[in-house]
Parts: sequence; C-alpha cells; structure tokens
Amino acid sequence: MAKEPVHAFASTLKTFKTASGKSGKYWSLKELAKRYPNVDKLPVSIRIVLESVLRNCDGQKVTAEHVEQLANWAPNAERTEEIPFVVTRVVLQDFTGVPLLADLAAMRSVADKLGKSPKTIEPLVPVDLVVDHSVMVDYYGTPKALDLNMKLEFQRNNERYQFMKWGMQAFDTFRVVPPGFGIVHQVNLEYFARGVYKNPNDQGDPPVYYPDSLVGTDSHTTMVNGIGVVGWGVGGIEAEAAMLGQPVYMLTPDVVGFELSGQLREGVTATDLVLYVTAILRGEKVVGKFVEFFGPGAATITVPDRATIGNMAPEYGATMGFFPVDEMTVAYFEGTGRTAKEIERFEAYYKAQGLFGMPAPGELHYTKVVRLDLGTVSPSLAGPKRPQDRIDLGHLATKFSELYSKPNEANGFNQPAEKLRLRHPLSHQGEAAEQEPPTPKPGAPLAEVEMFANRSTKAAAHVGATAPPPPKGEVTIGNGDVLIAAITSCTNTSNPSVMLAAGLLAKKAVQAGLRVKPHVKTSLAPGSRMVTEYLEKAGLLPYLEKLGFYLAGYGCTTCIGNSGDLTPEINEVITQNNLIGAAVLSGNRNFEARIHPNIKANFLASPPLVVAYAIAGSVMVDLMTEPVGKGKHGKDVYLGDIWPSMQEIDENLRYATNAKAFRKNYEQIKDNPGKLWSSIKGTSGQVYDWPKSTYIAEPPFFEGFKMQPHAADAGFTGARVMALFGDSITTDHISPAGSIKEDSPAGIWLKANGVSKADFNSYGSRRGNHDVMVRGTFANVRIKNLMLPPDANGTQEEGGYTRLQPGNEKMFIYDAAMKYMAKGVPTVVFGGEEYGTGSSRDWAAKGTQLLGIKAVIARSFERIHRANLVGMGVLPLQFRGADSWQALNLTGDEEVDVVIGGELKPQMDVKLVIRRADGTHQEVTVRLRIDTPIEVDYYKHGGILPFVLRQLLAG
Repeated sequence: MAKEPVHAFASTLKTFKTASGKSGKYWSLKELAKRYPNVDKLPVSIRIVLESVLRNCDGQKVTAEHVEQLANWAPNAERTEEIPFVVTRVVLQDFTGVPLLADLAAMRSVADKLGKSPKTIEPLVPVDLVVDHSVMVDYYGTPKALDLNMKLEFQRNNERYQFMKWGMQAFDTFRVVPPGFGIVHQVNLEYFARGVYKNPNDQGDPPVYYPDSLVGTDSHTTMVNGIGVVGWGVGGIEAEAAMLGQPVYMLTPDVVGFELSGQLREGVTATDLVLYVTAILRGEKVVGKFVEFFGPGAATITVPDRATIGNMAPEYGATMGFFPVDEMTVAYFEGTGRTAKEIERFEAYYKAQGLFGMPAPGELHYTKVVRLDLGTVSPSLAGPKRPQDRIDLGHLATKFSELYSKPNEANGFNQPAEKLRLRHPLSHQGEAAEQEPPTPKPGAPLAEVEMFANRSTKAAAHVGATAPPPPKGEVTIGNGDVLIAAITSCTNTSNPSVMLAAGLLAKKAVQAGLRVKPHVKTSLAPGSRMVTEYLEKAGLLPYLEKLGFYLAGYGCTTCIGNSGDLTPEINEVITQNNLIGAAVLSGNRNFEARIHPNIKANFLASPPLVVAYAIAGSVMVDLMTEPVGKGKHGKDVYLGDIWPSMQEIDENLRYATNAKAFRKNYEQIKDNPGKLWSSIKGTSGQVYDWPKSTYIAEPPFFEGFKMQPHAADAGFTGARVMALFGDSITTDHISPAGSIKEDSPAGIWLKANGVSKADFNSYGSRRGNHDVMVRGTFANVRIKNLMLPPDANGTQEEGGYTRLQPGNEKMFIYDAAMKYMAKGVPTVVFGGEEYGTGSSRDWAAKGTQLLGIKAVIARSFERIHRANLVGMGVLPLQFRGADSWQALNLTGDEEVDVVIGGELKPQMDVKLVIRRADGTHQEVTVRLRIDTPIEVDYYKHGGILPFVLRQLLAG
C-alpha cells in the first residue's frame, strides 16, 4: 500500500485553543514566517490566500513552489506567477446559477452517454444558490404588491424552479434559498458565512480549521469582504471549475492599501462614502488588484458600512475591497445570530494566525497607499450612465442640464438645449386614482395576470403616494422628471443606517405634509426579511408606505432591470418627445438601458435621497438650495427640515441587531420555505431528461465531445468585423438581462415557439436556454456599433445591428453571424477601454462564442469578462500603447488575420493583419490576454468546461 506523501510544510500544522479550552488544528502562518520572514508583513488578504495555498499543498495542483512564491510576495514585483487558490465554498444567484446547473446537467448527460457514472459530476465544495433575481416590480403602491409580485414570479419561472428542484435532489452539496428570503449577498453576509470551517470528512481529534473563502457568480460577491472573508465574483464558467475541484487560478495581485482617517460628518451616509471611494479608486486604476482598507478610520466603520464599500469593488474595478477581521466583525457575528461556539472559534483562530485587528498605518507592505479623510466626504449621487461618475448633491441639477445637450461622447444626451424645460401632458388622468387594483384569479393564465399587473401599475402610478391623493387636473412630465424611485439592491438595503435614515426621512416628510409626485413609480425591495422586521419595530415602515414605498419584493428588482414597466401613457410621451427621464435608485449599477429601456438618466443615491427625489419629482430640483416640496398650508419644506440626524439613526440601530430574530428567520429556509416554493414539483433522477422548454435547454457546449481535444490552430485568416465599439462596453450591452423586444431576434424566436409577448419574461430569466441567449447577444437597445454611420445631428444609431460584408447590408448582429458561420467565415469584435465591465455575465462570453466570434480586440478588458472569454475559447487581444481601432482608421469593411507565431504562451505578442477593401494591408502587434499557463490549457481544450469534464471522466 502506497504511503501518504509527506506535506512539504508539515511542521507548520499547529494547535490553537479557544477561550473555553476547546482545541483545533490550523496551518500556522506564524510558523511559516520562521522560514519566510516576509510573511509577517504581507497584507492580510494575501495571507488568507497564502493559508489556502499552504493547506492545499499536495505537490500536484498546488506545489511547494507556489507556497514559496506567495510567501515572498513583494509589493511592486512584476506579476507573472500564478496562484492556485482553493476556495471553501461557492455562492450563486439564480440568473447565473441556472445556466451553471444546466452545464452540470449536460456534463452528467455526457458521462451517461460515455458509460460513466453520472455521480462523477458532483460539486466537491458546498454550493448555495439564492433565488433573488427573478422578482419584478409589476405591482407597487399597494399593500398587496409583495404577494402579487411573488405570484407572478412563480408563474413566470415555474420551469426554472422545477429545474432547481431537480438539482437539489441530484447533487449532494447543492442548496437553494427560495424566493422571498433576500438578496444573495445579504444572505451570504447574515447567514452563509460562518467564520471558520472544517472539512466535513475530517475525523481528526481535533480537526483542522481554516478561514472562510469563496467565489460567487455575481460580481458583488465582494460584499462579504466587509467581514474579512476573501472572495470575489467570477463567471459561472470559472465557478463550475471551482465547484468541481479545480483551484481558482489567478496572477499574484498587487494590493493597494486604502488608509482611512477621521470620521463622517453629520448628514453624510455610507452611500456617499462608497461613491467617493469608487470615484477615487477608478482614478487609481485598480482593475485586477486587491484593495485592502486599514487605519484608524477603517477601525471605526461599522460592518454594514464596510460591506457597502466591499460590495462596490466591481464598480471601482478591484478584485476585492477587503476589511480585516476585528472586534467590529465579532460584534456583527453576535448580532446576526451566529452561535457562541462558532464565534469563540472564529475569534481564537484569527488571533492564533495573527490576523485579528485593523492594521495601523505603516504596519504592512502595500503596492501603493491611497488615503481618504472621512471628514471630507459630502452627500453625493452617481450617474447618469456609470457608477464611478460621482456628482455632489448640490451640483446635480446643473450637471443634468449640461449633459442634456452635450454630445454622446462627452457622456451627454445630444438634445437641443431649447427643449430642456418643455413639459408634456399625460392623457387619461385622475379617474383610476382611488381604485384598488384587481387581483388575478388563482391559476389564471400568465397573460391574464400580466393584464391585471399592468392595470395595477397604471392605477398606482396615478396614485403616487397613497395619502393624500394627488391634485385634480392635468399631470405633465418633462426632462429630468423622476419616473422611478427605488429603494433596491444589495449594496444599500443591507445597511441598517441608510435604511433607517430612509424611514426617518419618510416619517418627517409625511408629518410635514409632503407627498410623492404622481408620475413617480416607487418601490421598496430590501436585501433580506430582517430589514422589514427592523423597520417595523422602529415604527418607520408605515411612513414609507404612506409615500408609496410599499414592499414590492425581496430581490434585486430595479437594480438589475426588473423595475417592471411604466404606464403606457408615460412610455408614449417619452418616445414621442424623446424625453430624458430619470430614475433614482439605491443600487450599484446604472448602465445604459439597464434600469428601464425608456429611462436614459439613472442616478445611484442613498435610500433617504431616493425618498427625497421621489417627493421632489425631478433631478432638476437643487435639493441643497430649493425646497423638496410644499407641505402643510403650502409651506416650503427643505431637505434640511426632514433629514435625520446621526443621533436619531443611532437610537434606532438597536432594532437592527437581534440574534434570536436572525436565527428564527433563516431556520425557515428549511422548515418553512413558503407555499409557492413547496408546490413546485421537480423531476427526480441523477440525469436530467431535458423536457421541451423555452426556459431550460441542453446547452450545445459539449456537442461532439471526445476525451481527446481537437488540436486547433489559435490563429485564423480572413475574419470579418462584426462590430466596432467605443469605451465602457458593459456585459449589459453584450448580454442584456432585462426585457425582450418583440421585434428582436430573441422575441421573434419566442413568438415562433408559441410564447406570447406577455410571457416573454426577461433575458436574465431565460439564461437556461441558449436559443434565446445567443439571439440576445449584442441586442441591448442602447448599444452603439460604430460601423453604422451617425445621423445628420451626429447622433449614433443604437441597437444590435451590423453591416454584412461584402455588400454593407444592415441587419441584426445575430442574423449576420448566422450568415458568416454558414459560409465558414470567422468574425472579430473591436472595442475600447474597459471592454466587458459590469456584471459577471457568462452569456456575454458564451453568446460571443456561439455567434462564431473568434477574438475580441480591445484597449483593455474587465477582469472577469477577460477570463470568461478565455473560458469559452475566445481570444482576448489587447492593443499596445496608443494603438486602437480608431488609430487604425477601421470602418468595418476590412478583413482581419490573427497570426500566432510558434507555440501558444501566456501574454505573448500576436500579429494582427488588417486587409483593406482597396487591396492594401497593415500590420500591428497586439498582446494575447491569455494570462496564465492553465488558461493556455483551457483554450487548447476548447474552453474550461471541456477541460474539467475530461479531467473528471479520466479521473
């Protein structure tokens, strides 16, 4: 019998004791520091990754050289070394989780066809999926909104939920949190994260403990960095590999230290702070880097505020926004219901490792240090198109007026200045204002339920605030009017200080006699049930309701485009007059067409500011100098009159931490998941039978699968240009999550398959069906393919179109792709800076691959999207220096060769040959952004999924 190999660092396995005398083993970083003294000066985040590398050092996937390299991390070394990071667990949300589950099911189908056991495909780490992306704000402004929205959600998503139920019984380590409990990141923060873990198969006495770490299929997984957990968002493609036993491979990162000092001033919120941090770090270009917060200011920030800052890491471009574990973290664990035994072990472990406490300035080595005095932060919003574009509250009205007539390339709306203040009447006002929205019959067809939902929406929009009723007479809308005001998203609804501030502001506003403008669609969608519990206990929920902020659902809602529609009258006035309407939301993303296809100006703000702007009714009201509105007896009421003080917020914070209430709430996931969820019947068995469905279909990524990969030459010749894009093309542009247009390729396909417009649902909900998603790729209504010429006013045409070459015929990108593929012609896409920024959306890469696009050539790439492209076998190529497609004077009628000389190597130089219609050609050198040796293997196998499947079936 072969001997178990000796661990290369066996001497570092030590024992720690808890306060009550319990023992545990751990891989000691202090002991490792005796061999590598540099360890003691490493950033805390790097040391937690190092612990994983040390613990998992098996001489094969993780070697002694890996440990040595990371232990000797230098702040400003060239980053060429690859870290194999084995994570503790994986979290998913339902939009990304369903296609991931479909891929796993497809892998099982392959195993079954090859005569292998389907159980070969099984997650090796715990996987938690939270259904939080599916609820839409169809109903609002009514006490029945939550119930009606959830009924609609279950009717729309029945097939998806049946598939999830199959997954729960097929896979041993796959757990689902049903709809109505909260947003994945808040559930992760409040419930999933347990501090330290042990392997369930570890029978040692005592067992080995190790820190929590994870990857999640949502870019805002970084929220958990606020409690000292190392974790970040990856594409579902990469998450699958992590689930199936692959380390997460990454280049050794730079770590930017962010020193905080001072304290926030009166009237400044955590949201304001995070918008400052986002703007500062975007300027520091921290893409692909860890950011670690430290210093006396960081030590005073509460855990929810830390989590809010961590959550926004994707918006400032970092891999993480990390806060070390300290007394604040322990207090948060106590207040949110972790057990005394867990907390004691957590604290003892981190102290034994020398990882407990907020580092002081100069204590650790960082690549660079950025500093912020918290006292300099002022009230802010961000927008109208990107989260990093921070605007001081007092400048918003002026900024909007400026952007209204600025050109598109200056982030403006390119509208005639003389139209800015024109107002337009809404038809059919008043008569429905006091009606109670009708309720659909149980089991009503979805189209009928939709009809009721739309009627309810229409009525509620006329009502605005539920008390007092709106004035009689004509209602008009104009540019800058707030048409959606949503307290939504993981970022802010997890934070008691800003949620209580919204409730307190609502209370003061109601008492002053203020109400919400009748054209505003209001909604409240908290990150967990605990939020409504503490708002109720504080007596603040009724005041939010009086202003129309009724509970609409527990989910992401407006922040991901599930805002529901506006009334037909408002949509008509917007489109007929090309109005630039506004949304104000407490979200983290405001990319073009994300919130609502007809609302072009979207501003991120704190929850209390969302309420204030709902009352003001327009972003052209300067809330620093003008009244929010007229209250009792026609008196002007200013923001300062209703803004809550820090003392008032602090007095109510006690309602937000109740360990018993937290435990009771999360026990219901298993014991009382709700009647709607319990009524869902999934199929059983280890292999999915793929019933006919427009939601779930067997993905095509394993068609013709063989155990030996087909060796393909990475280069190609004669490629046509599918698109020329500018800067900041987001994954929302590439693969929208929101509504499906009836005349789009996806809409045409759905109708051809018997789906009525009322039942289209969203792209996000149909991510389990490749036929819908490939037709939705590059189909965002706001995407601008610069191959299409601008109109006479210089306005660029929007929508997913291209010019088929040769011939220059205009058509949908999907249709052109099918024609090119039928002829065997490869295609490429050109982009600018930050290509693929935004949500970690697998389908942005999967759809690109299924359209036959062989390479994306851009000035720079967002971290996750670059990895996803490689994971799907698409070449990411990066221009060097000042090169760009604009500098090459490309128009889109060229042919492109990609010449790779010799063997494929990470970050090698590649030759691009541009062949023009006039017979001339030009060569330019670009960099291959396949960054690591393992990514070369992924690419050679046709992507990460075939690579992992071959390993599992061979093993």
